[in-house]
Amino acid sequence: MYLIGDIGNTDIKICLFNKNLKLVRKIRLKTSLLNNNYLANNLKFINKYKSKITKVLISSVVPLAYKNIKKFIEKSIKINCIELKKLKLNNLLKIKVNKKQIGSDRLANAIAVIDKKRNFIVVDFGTATNFDVVVKNTYIGGILAPGVSLSLNTLSDKASLIPKIKLNKIKNVIGKNTTAAIRAGFYHGYSGLIDNIIKMIIKQSGKSFNIILTGGYSYLFKNSIKGKTIIKKDLTINGVLKAAVFSK
Repeated sequence: MYLIGDIGNTDIKICLFNKNLKLVRKIRLKTSLLNNNYLANNLKFINKYKSKITKVLISSVVPLAYKNIKKFIEKSIKINCIELKKLKLNNLLKIKVNKKQIGSDRLANAIAVIDKKRNFIVVDFGTATNFDVVVKNTYIGGILAPGVSLSLNTLSDKASLIPKIKLNKIKNVIGKNTTAAIRAGFYHGYSGLIDNIIKMIIKQSGKSFNIILTGGYSYLFKNSIKGKTIIKKDLTINGVLKAAVFSK
C-alpha cells in the first residue's frame, strides 16, 4: 500500500492507496492546526495498515509541517517517509530549470499530466496561482501569481471598509455596490490574468497545449477561460502517487 501526502500552506491531504492504486482513505487537515495531538487524532487509521504500507511519499511546500508529519509517521509505522524532491525523477520527468526552485506540488502536478505526445499547462489555484508548463515529458518552467483567496483576504484585512465575501461568478464588470465591485474585480481580473498568461505561453513557445485546472477556484474559472479546459481535482496527490509507483 502507498501512503501519499500533499502538504500545502493552507491544507494537508493524506491518502492511502492499495496495491491496485485504489483510494482506501483520504484525510484533509489544516496546516495551521498541526501538532502531535492533532496528528494522533486524525492519522490513527494508519496503524491499522502499518503491516501493509510499503512506501510513504509526500509533497510539501511547508518544511516545518513536513518535519512534524515525517516524525509522526516514522514513529507510528516504522517506515521511512520521503519528500518528493528527494527522489530521482529523471525516468518520469525531465526538468529544464533548477529543481531546488520548484515547489514539490508543482513537480507533482507536472508528473501527473506527462505523456510522450501532448503538452500541458497546469493552472493550480492554491495559496498562489501557479502556471506550470510541460512539453511532452519535460518540465520547462512556470509562472507564479498571487492566489485568489490570499488576495481577497488581504484586501479585506487591510481595508477597513472592505467586507469579507465569497467570490462568485458575476456577469457585469461594473459593480453597483461594494460586494459586486469586489466580485467583478476579482472574477474578471483573474480571468483576464489567466487568459493572458496562457496566451503568452502559447505565443512564446509556438506550441499548442492542453489546459488542466486544479485547486480550490478551478470550478469558478473553468468557463471564463478561452479554449477547452479540464478540471482534475486531486492532480497533486495523483502526481505524488505516480512518482511513488514509477520513480527510482
